Order: sequence, then structure tokens, then C-alpha cells
Amino acid sequence: MELLSDDLLIDTYFAAIEYKLEPDFIRMLAIEVKRRGVDIAAHANRRQPA
Repeated sequence: MELLSDDLLIDTYFAAIEYKLEPDFIRMLAIEVKRRGVDIAAHANRRQPA
């Protein structure tokens, strides 16, 4: 996990949710996001088309 940039981690997290991947995988990503202290809301706003 540490090899992923924060941006790639967040993109992967949102894609996993969008494609309804395994809940355990999504949970693992969420744990890593929390561990890094990444602000998901800030990244989510960037993903929305302007």
C-alpha cells in the first residue's frame, strides 16, 4: 500500500466503491486512507466535474 500515492489510493477507493468490489478490499483501502490521514472529502470534490 505504501507504494501508492495518496491520489492513486483515493482514486482506487472510489473506483472500488463504484464497481462494487469486495467489501473487504474497500475496507482495506479505507483503513489505509485513515492511517495516512487523507481527506477523502477534498479528493471527492476534485473528482466531480466542474
